[in-house]
Amino acid sequence: MNLLVCISKTPETTAKIAFKDENSSFDTDGVQFIMNPYDEWYALVRALELKEQHGGKVIAINVGDSSNDPVIRKALAIGADEAVRVDIEATSSFFVAKQVAEYAKSNDIDIVFTGKETIDYNGAEVGGMIAEMLEQPYFSFASHMDHDGSTATVTRDIEGGVEVAEINGKFVISAAKGLAEQRIPNMRGIMMAKRKPLNVIPAVEAEGNVKVLSYELPPVKGGITMVDADDMDKLVKLLHEEAKVL
Repeated sequence: MNLLVCISKTPETTAKIAFKDENSSFDTDGVQFIMNPYDEWYALVRALELKEQHGGKVIAINVGDSSNDPVIRKALAIGADEAVRVDIEATSSFFVAKQVAEYAKSNDIDIVFTGKETIDYNGAEVGGMIAEMLEQPYFSFASHMDHDGSTATVTRDIEGGVEVAEINGKFVISAAKGLAEQRIPNMRGIMMAKRKPLNVIPAVEAEGNVKVLSYELPPVKGGITMVDADDMDKLVKLLHEEAKVL
């Protein structure tokens, strides 16, 4: 079983967000980057669990330049057998999906894993695009998956309940909380990661169909106004004139 896990580099959750170039790009100065948690904690670990159960190989794939290598090496330290970096800047979800899909087509991949979304853009687009390009079934926001070696049973939360689906053959899945439990790389894994292959490959041609015009920060949150529990007139006035919810 060949398992491909999409790995993204995202800003650390406490990073201060700022923009440059007339608010058209993210300012990376002083920002610490990490592996996207949904990719690391759920997608990668569930792929490793399947390999341990049924054999095969886990490959981590990333689209980006050499600054992404430390994040990719962490995937190898956690347990991925090898890694691939498509050597080009990721310009859009479509562009990333195209690179991943072309690699999957050429390498007989059985399951493609993504995190449900990245914690910086929150687009949740890449998984569905990969599935469309591969003409394969897609399970989004999966919270549980069983696999007997040929048939997968996938559970995901939906409005008001859960949905359970069954699939034979190849598919694409995006991982949500619950699909696996986080693994911390140990010293042996970290040392072995240095000897595992990280293959750098050229990008395939893909139309850049999205262009970012600008970014902006959300409005600064105001302070808290304390209102006496018995002063309902003041509360109503504030809700009407300041909060404008009445």
